[in-house]
Amino acid sequence: MADAAKRLSSALQRVPIWLVYVIGFIPAVMNFTLGVLDQLGADPMRTLERALGEWSLRFLIIGLCVTPLRQLAGVSLLRYRRAFGLLAFWYVTLHLLTYMVLDQGLDWGAIWADIVKRPYITIGMASFVLLVPLALTSNNLSIRRLGALAWNRLHKLVYLAAAGGALHYVMLVKAWPLEPLVYAAIVATLLAYRLVRAVAKPARVRRPAPDGTVMPSPRSRLAR
Repeated sequence: MADAAKRLSSALQRVPIWLVYVIGFIPAVMNFTLGVLDQLGADPMRTLERALGEWSLRFLIIGLCVTPLRQLAGVSLLRYRRAFGLLAFWYVTLHLLTYMVLDQGLDWGAIWADIVKRPYITIGMASFVLLVPLALTSNNLSIRRLGALAWNRLHKLVYLAAAGGALHYVMLVKAWPLEPLVYAAIVATLLAYRLVRAVAKPARVRRPAPDGTVMPSPRSRLAR
């Protein structure tokens, strides 16, 4: 099993990152093309909005799967996690632009009224705002400037953004179909996994240094 995971990880590492972006944007191109050709059904704008939002949530979920996949199955997709996150951001941006431009016609009064009066739009907009600093700092320069610890803390906002996105989807669909609930359950499971791991992590053992100060043991540092 471990050998199979290593072979799979090795094979995946050969996939260039640019190809992830190319493949990732195919659904957007297809949906916009279908929209231009008037092939998105009776309500093309709503269909396009929903499709873009769903793909944003899917890429957030894929990004959240990277850590448990590595920890539980030994398959590493770490080098692609930034691409998954940025794809999620660009899809949610397209989702928002579709709503603002095609749905509301850049009527800022109507947009603001929707944000204030409709809770699912409030939550969706808040989730988008949370993703903005993550997208802006998804580069090596930001990691160097912020420091790895601060950068990691900032990027934990993705947990709130993913939860908000899933809740936005559930509240958006009034008939309570199965699909939004499945997405919400997957996000909840992935977040619960991280919470359980954090709670179950052994306490850091501290030991006296030769000069009398207390320092964490080497084993506890590796455990993080």
